Formats: sequence, structure tokens, C-alpha cells
Amino acid sequence: MPSLEPLDHFADRLAAAVRAKGNAVCVGLDPRWDSLPLELRKRHGSSTLEAVANAFEEFCNRIIDVVAPLVPVVKPQSAFFEACGPAGFQALLRIQRRARQRGLLTILDGKRNDIASTATAYADAAFGGITLEGKDHLVWDADALTANPYLGRDAMEPFLESARRAGRGLFVLVRTSNPGAGQFQDLVCDGRPLYLHVAAAVGAWARENLGKCGLGDVGAVVGATHPAELGQVRAALPEAIFLVPGFGAQGGSVADTAPAFRPDGLGAVINSSRGIIFSFSPDNAAWEMAVEAATRRTIAQLAAATPSAQPNLRE
Repeated sequence: MPSLEPLDHFADRLAAAVRAKGNAVCVGLDPRWDSLPLELRKRHGSSTLEAVANAFEEFCNRIIDVVAPLVPVVKPQSAFFEACGPAGFQALLRIQRRARQRGLLTILDGKRNDIASTATAYADAAFGGITLEGKDHLVWDADALTANPYLGRDAMEPFLESARRAGRGLFVLVRTSNPGAGQFQDLVCDGRPLYLHVAAAVGAWARENLGKCGLGDVGAVVGATHPAELGQVRAALPEAIFLVPGFGAQGGSVADTAPAFRPDGLGAVINSSRGIIFSFSPDNAAWEMAVEAATRRTIAQLAAATPSAQPNLRE
């Protein structure tokens, strides 16, 4: 059984990985059946959910092998695997292990939240494992988890406790990238939009446990599709790591991501999913080469958009 000893501080591990790779790109693993390479679909077939899960697993593992030398982080989206039932859960487990074996940090994108013992179960499954009759059993073994703060601090507490016991991190939804985000997030409360109240709470949680790099183990999800708000939240949260979705297929540009970074080039990971993992037509037999080219292109574009940060990444 893998060791459940606490890891080094999450923010320090992430900072080291970003510096080692010289970039802050996170590759989202969001497998969609209709976009998979034809050779995979033909070989596995779609007659059962198990067959689809097997295709998703092979696809994501091959993506991991391509991007592992290039980027520091991958982000499996749990929904696509859960939709395949039990076989999907098994596939996600093996993908998580493959990513860790290849030296990648993993962000499990499940946007979890609940209260009391239910929240504890979600959190323990994500991080340090479930304890049964005195024995610890790892489940997802993720380096970080996305979480929804809507239920308040008491609901977040089990996630914070479990993450900190295991040296893991949380990314809390603050300003999301979807078109309808403003319906609630922009509502004005006590003179400022709701997302800034959430940001203030995230900042306080981040300051409770700072790493040597000066960043906390609680970060903020802030979309690249809202660059003005991204800069506003960064100014309010100097100690929080940002997970920035919305780049690429959702409309955010590399320039839009620049406000997420601190001057030292740290403080953010920029997620790209479809723009990398589906950067090819399904009939392209050389799809892995296309994925590698898209990954390198994303890295170069990000470096061009944040030139002041780049010289410090490999310190």
C-alpha cells in the first residue's frame, strides 16, 4: 500500500514543479467520446460503458505520456469518468496513478462540497485516504481538489483539515469562466460583488497555512474570460494560487491570463483542455504529435504573454 505520510507543503511542491518545467500550464483531461481519435474508438467500441471507459483511460494515459516532460500539472475532470459508471471510476484511479508515476501533479476537478461527515468523506477520498479498522486506504490520491464554497466555512473545514493532514491543496470557486457566472457572483452585497466576498474568505484560508514560497494551500478558481476581475482578485489575494480556466476554447486569450501571476512568475496555473487534448481531427493518425505541438505552442504563447515572469521560473 502507498505511504500516507504527509507530503511537503502543496504550494511549495507546485512552485518547484512550475520552476522545473519553466511554465505554469495545466492540461485538462476531459475525454469526450465523439472527439477521441478514430483508431481508439474503433478498437474499443462503444457497445458498453466499460468499453468507453477503457478508451478514455488509454487516451488520457497517452496524453499524460506526451505532456509529462513538458508541463507540471494535469487536471482530470471527474464527471467524464463518473458518466461511465464503475469502470469509469477504475479508469480515473489508474489515470491518477499514471500521472503521479510520470512526475505530474494532479488536480481532481470535482467541485465538491457538502457538510459534516459527508464533506469529510469527499475530502478523505480525494486526499489522504479512508481509514477502515485502523488501516488507511488511498482512493484518488490527488494533489489538489476543486471545491465549491457556497455552504460556508463549516462545510469547507473538513476539506481544509484533510488537505492539510496530507500536504494537499484546494482550489475554491471564486469567479468562474462560464457565461452565466454573473447571475450570482456579481450580486452586490455590502457594496461589493459576491465574488469579492468569496475571494476575501479564500485569502484568509490561504494565509492560515503558507508555504516557504509565500503561497497558501488554498487557491482560487478565477476564469480567464474575466481578465479585469482576474487582476482585481489577484490584488486582493497575494498569497493564493490561481487556477485559471477559460483559456482557449472558452474564449480567454493568453494575454487575459497575465494578471493571474505574481512578478516572480508563480501564483497561477493556466488550464487548457480542448485546445491541447483535441488539437487534431479524429482521423489524424499522428494525433499525439499534434497534442505535443499544441502543448509546446501553449507554453510559448504563455511565455510571450508574461515576459517579465519568465526569467525567474527556473531559479
